[in-house]
Amino acid sequence: MKLSCLQENLNWGLGVVGRAVAARTTLPITNNVLLATESSRLKLAATNLEMAISCWIGAKVEEEGSITVPARLLSDFIGSLPNEKVSINLSQQTRTLGMKCARFEARISGVDAKDFPPIPKVEGGITTKVEVEALRQGISHVVFAAATEESRPVLTGINAKFEGSTVTLAAADGFRLAVYTMPLAEAVSKATEVVIPARTLAELNRLIAEQEEPVEIMVNPDKGQALFKLKNIELVSQLIQGTFPNYSQLIPQSHTTKATISVADFLRATKTASIFARDGSGIIRLVVTPGAEMAPGKVVVSARSEEIGDDVGEIDAVVEGEESKIAFNGKYLTDVLGVLHETQVALEMASPSSPGVIRPVGSENYLHVVMPMFVQW
Repeated sequence: MKLSCLQENLNWGLGVVGRAVAARTTLPITNNVLLATESSRLKLAATNLEMAISCWIGAKVEEEGSITVPARLLSDFIGSLPNEKVSINLSQQTRTLGMKCARFEARISGVDAKDFPPIPKVEGGITTKVEVEALRQGISHVVFAAATEESRPVLTGINAKFEGSTVTLAAADGFRLAVYTMPLAEAVSKATEVVIPARTLAELNRLIAEQEEPVEIMVNPDKGQALFKLKNIELVSQLIQGTFPNYSQLIPQSHTTKATISVADFLRATKTASIFARDGSGIIRLVVTPGAEMAPGKVVVSARSEEIGDDVGEIDAVVEGEESKIAFNGKYLTDVLGVLHETQVALEMASPSSPGVIRPVGSENYLHVVMPMFVQW
């Protein structure tokens, strides 16, 4: 293998695939990154066996070849070089990768590319496309609600239901549920429901930051794989096996109180109360009071800790229904309010022991259900 490419391109490529390098593994080669020449470009690939990222960068290829080298070492070295041309030369006999850039030279011992786990090819199943902005919104509205504990693996994923020209993403961790429906740029041939690891979608969200063209998605439920195609980047992920809970049963069908509040005011009051809630299990209390003849309705957001003290914030609200009290974990409120782009949000409640439902005003495609905390009023 003999080629040359620009340091900034190689550094970018290593940054893209680096997130798929295995952190803790029983298979040492998954700590490596694969370098291979492919149709006059340099292909970089990394995998942790759950997810694989490949990307292609422009290069002047003189001799074909492939090798794997320790990802961290290569990434740190390339990142420290000046922004000039990097010449790469592989000695097949010793499997040593030689690199030259300006007045710097390095040699890295590699491992044969034949030992690198094959990157799965996703074929069959369904194929569709999603506009970048819609995908970014969809992922950011649900990904934080997925479980991080591995006790119920299916909850560490995001349920994706492809149907006609929409896909509905849902995430739940046992304490909250986020459901977001977004349009597909290309309708699917048949309805398909799969569970995609939340880590994969978080990674995809990072990768599409610089993308403009729609993202191509291929899902094969039979093989348990999904492929996301971007410009010069491909992300392949294993799907999570198992049945996602029937979340529609968790969404309350009625409420006795509905408060419409400014998102910015609600977020500020929640963040302020969270400071005092840190020592009190994160509990934030909400008291919703309807307006009188001339006075507007209000929501009082408070938190108290036995040792530190307490805090009370009051915000205006348009309240329909009766006075109501409910307590939530403050983090769950700040998480959801932090991703909303709408100016107003509706909070629906039935009783202190029933889940609260948060819906952005003026948007029908998102809802968030939060389980209440039980407190002594």
